[in-house]
Amino acid sequence: MCGIVGYVGPKPAAPLLMEGLKRLEYRGYDSAGLASIVDGTIERRRAQGKLTNLAAVLTSRPLAGGTALGHTRWATHGKPSESNSHPHTDPTGAVAVIHNGIIENYLEIKDRLVAAGAKFESETDTEVLAHLVAEKLALLQPPGSAPKGELNEPLLFEAVRRALGDVRGAYAVAVLWAKAPGVIVAAKTASPLIIGLGEGETFLGSDVPAFLAYTRKAVFLEDGEMAVLKKTGVSFFNLAGKKIEKKPINITWDRTMAEKSGYRHFMLKEIHDQPMSCEDTMRGRLFPLKGVLERDCGMNADRLKNIRSVQMIACGTAYHSCLVGQYWFETLVGVPTRVETASEFRYRETTVGPEDLVIAVSQSGETADTLAAVKLAKEKGAKVLAVCNTVGSALTRAADWTLYTHCGPELGVASTKAFIGQLTSLAVITLHAAIGRGAMTEAQGRAFVDDLVKVPGWIRAAIKLDKQVLAVAKKFAKKEHFLFIGRYVNYPIALEAALKLKEISYIHAEGYPAGELKHGPIALIDEDMPVVVIATQSRVFEKTRSSLEEVKARGAQVIVLATEGVGEFSGCEAVLRLPPVPEILSPIVNIIPLQLLAYHVADLRGCDVDQPRNLAKSVTVE
Repeated sequence: MCGIVGYVGPKPAAPLLMEGLKRLEYRGYDSAGLASIVDGTIERRRAQGKLTNLAAVLTSRPLAGGTALGHTRWATHGKPSESNSHPHTDPTGAVAVIHNGIIENYLEIKDRLVAAGAKFESETDTEVLAHLVAEKLALLQPPGSAPKGELNEPLLFEAVRRALGDVRGAYAVAVLWAKAPGVIVAAKTASPLIIGLGEGETFLGSDVPAFLAYTRKAVFLEDGEMAVLKKTGVSFFNLAGKKIEKKPINITWDRTMAEKSGYRHFMLKEIHDQPMSCEDTMRGRLFPLKGVLERDCGMNADRLKNIRSVQMIACGTAYHSCLVGQYWFETLVGVPTRVETASEFRYRETTVGPEDLVIAVSQSGETADTLAAVKLAKEKGAKVLAVCNTVGSALTRAADWTLYTHCGPELGVASTKAFIGQLTSLAVITLHAAIGRGAMTEAQGRAFVDDLVKVPGWIRAAIKLDKQVLAVAKKFAKKEHFLFIGRYVNYPIALEAALKLKEISYIHAEGYPAGELKHGPIALIDEDMPVVVIATQSRVFEKTRSSLEEVKARGAQVIVLATEGVGEFSGCEAVLRLPPVPEILSPIVNIIPLQLLAYHVADLRGCDVDQPRNLAKSVTVE
């Protein structure tokens, strides 16, 4: 959510920052801006809308300077507009601030500043930070003094530190001061911020792709940490002002992983990436049947033997992967398992404790609600296993153990391959938990592995339905309502399919358990309602087909997801046939044509598939 970039070095900063912001477009934004120190003053360039609008501004009014900040904003306080775009400055224009997150007590601070005569140009919470830093700088400088040279850096650092002491909330913040050329002061709490270390230059980003073209050496700031960036290097401190030491890590991502590879959209490329995502996430984790989790993420097998229950927490698509995982854990491992959206978990009186295992799932590892839920679980004494796609993210640092999904960067805002990676990871955990607790014999474990290794091939077969799915999409793209139904392990897939469609096509879509139709949703059914029925081979196949007949009898236009050679579906608008897949693993395969359906419908409707309105890739605020 929002993108931060920064640069200190000998090169013109604006082109570097614009490239970095383009690398962060996947996070979602509605405006963008840059600020740079030029000849002892701060100059800004801002624009509402896409980066092409900001690029046009820079063409007509170039921005010089080698110390600069850039930002893409996703509106939380105030409508999308140039005046609400970051960077924000104090009334003198000497201090510039960019910020991700939410300052919870900004109105209280703003009221105080306004009463003292301050004037604000925006509706944002961020602008109060610029005013606060300027206020602290004024207090730190004796009347009539004009600090120069080396004094300016510690003055700016101390002013930012004191300003942050006045605020409550989540932030990743970076600050420029016109009197401190060659210096950026940055800090974070509950919102990601990463430093890139180059040769004679330093970089700042809210995600690694912002500077990956220039350096692979990165330092991840932890909550309550600050950094002073200069071209000669970076110094790190805590919020008390004490200097701390931090070691850089080497980023192994390849930039080409983030390219579209000839596909029309990132989302379509990422759907086609899914067989490889599944293979990469399983690779090296299936055999031997004992000891894999300890080797891969440090979790001792005794922890799995002795757990009382499993609590899964996540948001959005990751929550749907957990719902599938709940069926797997209770069916195959035999341990009581609960799933809850992280935003609700953190506000109830949870009974989770030291005898329970919490599995937290997040694509980005920066989801604010999931991080808060993990913190609560740990306060209650529970151990946390993270399933995450982002190395070094806040979730992986907070968890006791992490099993990474090896999906590579996912740039489409609507998650596809990360979902497959999450399901695959949960299947791997299920396997080893079942073996560790004695719920599976070794022979049963090997049979499960035999099925797992076939999943990438089944996904490839599902992707081959693309042309058939496109034909269905052309038929229904103008509809404004969809209903998805499924049962047992495929009920969560009905939820996920509905989420994908509503996320990127803006069609109202709902997912329901097929058995719930008569408890209300059937009232919605008429001849203008498309209903997608997940009716692949399973122990609940006949019951699902009965639900299909119920909606068909009421005039619904029925689209069926079925298994090759199983069932007759006369009178349906379309039947999409998938290869035979064991029911327990069918969710990983069944979601594929439904992802494609959402993609094609959105594309046909002219929607921005990769960057849908109002959405962000990484939801780093509550």
